[in-house]
Amino acid sequence: MPIYEYMCQSCHRELQALVMKAEDEKNLVCPDCGSHNLTRLISRVAYHQSEKDRLQSYSSASHQSDSFYRDSRNIGLQAKKRAQEMGVDLGSSFEAKLEKLRTDPGSVFKDSE
Repeated sequence: MPIYEYMCQSCHRELQALVMKAEDEKNLVCPDCGSHNLTRLISRVAYHQSEKDRLQSYSSASHQSDSFYRDSRNIGLQAKKRAQEMGVDLGSSFEAKLEKLRTDPGSVFKDSE
């Protein structure tokens, strides 16, 4: 859904609006002051990268940031990259274990008890 953020140039309030057609944007008004003088803001965006793309761009030699290690999607990326470089197929059981760890990282402790 195209939800855009705007700033009123009269009272500086930020607001969000659902804009389905270009003419809908022309009819927007500030709910505080009633001004039509609105400027569209650049909103935060998200970019989804597939595991194949992450694996291709991953370098085992480079240092990773803390945020890399907090992202559960990166669990097993090092092992998969090294296996790929050596031409080894880790098999479906490895993929199943990775998926379990990615969805529930704490399961590694539960399973070892």
